[in-house]
Amino acid sequence: MDESRPIFIQIAEQVENDIIDGALPEGSQIPSTNEFAAFLRVNPATALKGVNRLVDDGIVEKRRGIGMFVTSGARERLIERRRAEFAAQYIRPLIVEAEKLGIGVEELAGMLREERIQS
Repeated sequence: MDESRPIFIQIAEQVENDIIDGALPEGSQIPSTNEFAAFLRVNPATALKGVNRLVDDGIVEKRRGIGMFVTSGARERLIERRRAEFAAQYIRPLIVEAEKLGIGVEELAGMLREERIQS
C-alpha cells in the first residue's frame, strides 16, 4: 500500500486494475469487504468505502445476499476513462512542452518510437 494515498482509493484502483487485466472478468464476483479488510489489515469500513466507490461508478453491482460482481461493460468503461486520464495527464502536457521546444508532431512521434525501442 502507498502511504501517501487513501487506502480506500487504492482498494478501488486494485479492483479496477484486476478488471482491466482480465483477472476479474465481467460477471465475476469480487472479494468481500471483509476479505479485503483481513488481507490488507484495514478497517472493514475502509474496504467498504473503496468498494462503494466502484458501485457508485457502475463498475461493480451489489447482489443482495450474494456479494459484489463486475458489471457488464465495466472493462471497456474503465479503459475509456483511463485513456482520457492518460491523455490529460501525459499527452497534453507533452504536446505543450514539445511545441515550446519547436518539436513537431513527426519528430515527437519519432522520439517516442526511439524511446520505446530503448526500453
